Amino acid sequence: MLLPVMTAKKNLIAALTAASIASVPAAPALAWGDKEQGFVAGVATAVIIDEILKQNRKVREARRAPQVVYVDPPRHTTSIYRTPAARAFNNYSLAERKAIQRNLRAWGYYRGGIDGAFGPGTYNAIVAYAQDEGATGNLKSTSGAYAIYDGLIF
Repeated sequence: MLLPVMTAKKNLIAALTAASIASVPAAPALAWGDKEQGFVAGVATAVIIDEILKQNRKVREARRAPQVVYVDPPRHTTSIYRTPAARAFNNYSLAERKAIQRNLRAWGYYRGGIDGAFGPGTYNAIVAYAQDEGATGNLKSTSGAYAIYDGLIF
């Protein structure tokens, strides 16, 4: 749903809730006993909680969907093979490089073959993984790339 529509929907729900709560004390005391007031308050609370749970469910589902982001290599390098991520990756043993690719594939970032070779698929997978982990800055240096790879292996 578009953001303005969601905001309008929230405002409408809040306004209806406020109006229903405000109208309860105005009802005649004899017509609205404690049990009736408690029932109306319970229904209003259930409706509000249901809307909150629906919104949280939508947010969680949106976050859960694996999103692979393909990123162009940095403009200051001529090739992905000269990036700090590539240099760090190629310093690992073949078994470790394959383990990195296996873990990236298991988490939905890598779709290529588990061959231990650094290429565009591995590069895009590690960049997407670093973005999701909030560690994009680590890919600017070889030591930072080692930290990301070590986290994938160990």
